[in-house]
Amino acid sequence: MGDIRTIDLNLLAVFDALYETRSVTRAAGRLSLTQPTVSGMLGRLRDAFSDPLFVRTSHGVVPTPRAESLAVPIRDLLAAARSLVVAQAFDPKTAESTVRLCGSDYLQYAVIGPMIREIRRVAPGIKVLVVPRPADGVADMLARGEIDLYFCARELAIPDLPSRHLFNDRYVCVTRKRHPLKGPRVTFGQLSAFDHIVSDPTGRNLSGPIDVALGLKKLARRVAVAVPTLHMVFDILESDDFVAFMPERVVRDRRADLKSFETNVATPPIEVFANWHPRVGADARHQWLRELAARVAA
Repeated sequence: MGDIRTIDLNLLAVFDALYETRSVTRAAGRLSLTQPTVSGMLGRLRDAFSDPLFVRTSHGVVPTPRAESLAVPIRDLLAAARSLVVAQAFDPKTAESTVRLCGSDYLQYAVIGPMIREIRRVAPGIKVLVVPRPADGVADMLARGEIDLYFCARELAIPDLPSRHLFNDRYVCVTRKRHPLKGPRVTFGQLSAFDHIVSDPTGRNLSGPIDVALGLKKLARRVAVAVPTLHMVFDILESDDFVAFMPERVVRDRRADLKSFETNVATPPIEVFANWHPRVGADARHQWLRELAARVAA
């Protein structure tokens, strides 16, 4: 035998069944085939290996020396082939790998940070790489495996890729504790008397989603400072009488340091989604990661 194309896995499965059962009849029963079919496939095996392989006796068939030498390699080959079509199990307690999570500064606060804490608790062997949100090219990074999960607001989700809605959030008006504004409810006119601060990771804009909503009402606020991170917003809020509109999930752990107000400003809703690439849709590790993200976000 010199041409691998003369062998298929079905023939090797017949060889393995014959070697185990020592009977054409029992091998046929194990494989849910007819006895003539197994006999015909044994003939093809003999031609392929240029050896009788199994010799008939009054008690069934017995393997030739050539068949004895092939038994273990064929069994290993069949086992390897089966492993290709059986879904790989994933156990987070023993898994060792690296997951790559991507999201804006806000979503690092709201989702990725809590995910890291949960991963550390239930999957200590998994490492986490947080990828800053790029200006573009996220779809390509997902396709290349440079990002496993991409977290974003609805308007930034990639429509051609699978996605999952994680949670809704809302903007809250906040100031430092010593701010002269009195609450719990303030009007836009009262807010207009103070400078505002926004977070803009691009470093290009003195505006944000709140300003778009205000513009639809022919209103405008005075944004005096734009910083790239939410951490800087909190730092600057502590030192001056700024006003900021921040996602509620970001400020809820800082209630003791801030004053929050209800307003008559119609703020846009925040709908958070996760994107991933379809190539990992059936991957057990990725399915676990997506479920963990949904559980943490909820």
